[in-house]
Amino acid sequence: MKKITLNIITLFLLLNLYGQTVLENTRQKIVSPNGKYIFEFYQKEFAHDVKQMYYTISYDGKSVVEESELGVLIENRLFESALGIPNDSCKLWGENLTLTDVHTKSVDKTWNPLYGERNIIKDSYNELTLEFKKGAEAVGVGEHGYDKRRYYMMNFVVRAYDEGVAFRYHFPEANNGLFIHIVGEQTQFTLPEGTMAYYERWAQGPYSLRPLKNWTDECERPLTMTLQNGLTVALTEAEMVDYSRMKFRLSNQKANTLQSSLYSSVDIITPYSTPWRVVMVGEKPVDLIANNDIVLNLNPENKIKDTSWIKPGKVIRSGLSQEEAIACIDFAAERNLQYVHLDAGWYGPEVSMKSDATKVREDKNIDFPALTSYAANKGIGIWIYVNQRALLQQLDEILPLYKKWGIKGIKFGFVQIGNQHWTTWMHDAVKKCAEYEILVDIHDEYRPTGFSRTYPNLLTQEGIRGNEEFPDATHNTILPFTRFLAGAADYTICYYDKRLKNTHAHQLAMAAVYYSPLQFMYWYDNPTKYEGEPEIEFFDKIPTVWDDTKPIDGLPGEFVTIARRSNKDWFLGTLGNNEPRKVTTPLSFLGAGKYVASIYTDDEKMNTKTQVRVTRVIVDSQTILNFQLKAKGGYAAHFTPATKEDLRKYKSYKKQEIL
Repeated sequence: MKKITLNIITLFLLLNLYGQTVLENTRQKIVSPNGKYIFEFYQKEFAHDVKQMYYTISYDGKSVVEESELGVLIENRLFESALGIPNDSCKLWGENLTLTDVHTKSVDKTWNPLYGERNIIKDSYNELTLEFKKGAEAVGVGEHGYDKRRYYMMNFVVRAYDEGVAFRYHFPEANNGLFIHIVGEQTQFTLPEGTMAYYERWAQGPYSLRPLKNWTDECERPLTMTLQNGLTVALTEAEMVDYSRMKFRLSNQKANTLQSSLYSSVDIITPYSTPWRVVMVGEKPVDLIANNDIVLNLNPENKIKDTSWIKPGKVIRSGLSQEEAIACIDFAAERNLQYVHLDAGWYGPEVSMKSDATKVREDKNIDFPALTSYAANKGIGIWIYVNQRALLQQLDEILPLYKKWGIKGIKFGFVQIGNQHWTTWMHDAVKKCAEYEILVDIHDEYRPTGFSRTYPNLLTQEGIRGNEEFPDATHNTILPFTRFLAGAADYTICYYDKRLKNTHAHQLAMAAVYYSPLQFMYWYDNPTKYEGEPEIEFFDKIPTVWDDTKPIDGLPGEFVTIARRSNKDWFLGTLGNNEPRKVTTPLSFLGAGKYVASIYTDDEKMNTKTQVRVTRVIVDSQTILNFQLKAKGGYAAHFTPATKEDLRKYKSYKKQEIL
């Protein structure tokens, strides 16, 4: 990689030492359907006949991505011999490409996900495809019919949605069976001066707000940034299923510039498309949350024909004994949870290659067939944990066995991710689970790029600093604007644990604010912790998938309010940061008519160990609720259409009342 870096530095110096001219015949532009996003592409020519690809992105007339390089870094001796030029020049596949053709198309449709944050997803975009060649003209056909063209092809594909812009590189099928060794990308994102970024070094790490200067390491994606022009911008990737994970590094040569950084090299055979690089813009930060369907839209549609067995739901973790699991099953049935999970240790030490995931440890009195039968009679499914070491060695053996046992899902643990091999292995394992009607939850550093659209048996994944590590309230208010832009996250919500740093109303609100089709409740808890606290009805009633989602308001690191609809009911959550604050919540998202609002707030006067008050009032779409949140607090609310009896029973909310 050191030699590659030197080549890039050499190219950069050349481009800046000598004059440069925009090749106007290469300038192309694509605009989003609503006209707000404009993506411009062009090549520049420098001294010594060097050409380089660039792009810019603007939103509603404001600069988002300033002039930035495009290209792929390729190492392949085939190029050196076939093109007759040194391989060092072939590495820079943003350089010296000749534009040969341009194609455009528009798509305007909707689709219905099996489950999601909305039951209808708009898929509307304008697409631009630029075809390039590299090398000399064709010289005919050789022995055995192989194409002896002395050039190779690459397409650059851009889609402009109302929700964001995405682009990727595509290598068309080559008659000579071209294989390509990708060692990096030239892809850059130059942001305006003064940009601030929510930096996070690893997927389960903390956030810090930093300028685009003096980073010592990579930054995770999605990467959310605030611009001085008032816009909020997020960068991420989509459809990364057999490539190398991208993160972001600061460029050593260009100020305010993020360089795409691949975990490792990639080996491909044409035809092949790299993952999408995605740029999202919000006039307000909550706009990013409203537009996160772009990641799903950039993935292929569902490939599982019979999806009747794919059932999202709420889950509680059990201790590793038959007695504890049965107690959790009874609790789940009583409290409207759908699953019970048995975590690490049931089959042996999870980090030992000698552990056998086909057998229960001798010191654990667990009978899975009997347990799943008992659970099924109560409408409850059983999940189990399996470490990647066992998955790697035994996947083909355990899947038919678990199906026979009646297991509904597997939580993949301590997964190796990042390079092409393990990325491909991971997604192939999810596909194989689908063949046996097994649901999947991937833990540890894996972050989604939209694969759940294609294989919806992948219900959720971790890749988040959640309640396993007890983050503070400020961290929790950043997550909806960052990690959750990529997709569902298994935060593992706690409620009773004494190590919690936030209020119980804050914890309740997470179930509405954080999206996960498989939502863990009561992490680190057990059924004996429940002592009749009235607010637990919110956990009982809330679903995990939605017909509609409305981000209401919020600022990263300060607060966030999100409302979600299931049938005619609305559920809402607000998370505050580490400071007390006043919050107003307009209820304009409600439909016509009156609603009963069940509101859950922190109240030290309540004579329960959780000190959460339940208030019921009548509201409508004109109501604006007022709250005084405690430090590290929040509130949750459930809105149901009011009956005549409700109107007689409950008072109307007073305009200036503080809850």
